[in-house]
Amino acid sequence: MIVRFGYVAMSVEVKNASPSKTMTATQFAKLADREAAIRKLERIAAENLHNTLRLLRHNKAHDIKLYRFSSKLIPLIGHEMLADWDPFPQLEESFREVGDYVKENGMRVSFHPDHFTVLSTPREEVLAHSIADLDRHVRMLEAMGLTKEAKCNIHIGGSYGSKDKAMARFAANVKALPARIRERLMFENDDKTFTARETLQACQELGVPMVLDVHHHAVNNEGEDMEELWPAIAATWKETGLPPKIHVSSPRSDKDPRGHADYVNAAELAAALRGIGPHSPELDVMIEAKRKDGALFQLMKDLADFSEAEPVNQASIVWK
Repeated sequence: MIVRFGYVAMSVEVKNASPSKTMTATQFAKLADREAAIRKLERIAAENLHNTLRLLRHNKAHDIKLYRFSSKLIPLIGHEMLADWDPFPQLEESFREVGDYVKENGMRVSFHPDHFTVLSTPREEVLAHSIADLDRHVRMLEAMGLTKEAKCNIHIGGSYGSKDKAMARFAANVKALPARIRERLMFENDDKTFTARETLQACQELGVPMVLDVHHHAVNNEGEDMEELWPAIAATWKETGLPPKIHVSSPRSDKDPRGHADYVNAAELAAALRGIGPHSPELDVMIEAKRKDGALFQLMKDLADFSEAEPVNQASIVWK
């Protein structure tokens, strides 16, 4: 099995390259010249996109083909104070440059909208905000010129007193999304509410690929084994033409089992790969450790201690 590793948004190796620079709503409100304030937001966004390109170049130099964009590329977008602001025309060239680099180098990229984006909500205003947020993420991918293989990962959301009713709302709301958004979606099991089995059922019903979060499954399950679920999870990717994707991280501590540690425990990952390996020729692994690309590089070193892991390059292995 060929296993490729990637990381989330920020680099601890590349200095002064944050793709998430921002301006607070309070700072924006204090600026007397609204047009000048908007131009400043656009300059910050352009810098975030430039830094994203710097990180992609760093990734290429280290054979990293898997990367999650920051959702904060455009500061304050979606804020009620800026409802009439459309930054995309001003940022067209910057977005296109990022997208061109992704395509030229065969990279797999994605977004993960934050936990306020929930489609299981019973509240109409929260649902409207969630759909608008998904639309903005998809617009960014479209502005990059990326096809539907560049996706957005979301959780099912809260149960709001009834998992069955929440799941029914979620399914209905997903089905009602515009096709351009729906075709970009991936669903991930969470660490408190919807288990891997329940998320898999939603994926199968809605025809959406599933991202298995191994850490979340460890802290939120009903006794089912990951190896038991994996063949069906992998099958949700069949129509996409993409390798299945998982998320990995390790618990911060026994007292904080849901929190993410700085690095990934290689033995825990090896156990997961042993269960997945017999069923999948390829696998993409997104590292959600606090040390970002530093955790990826450390994991590659740690995997050298496992006889099943044969390095291919700086960010991928063959798991035998």
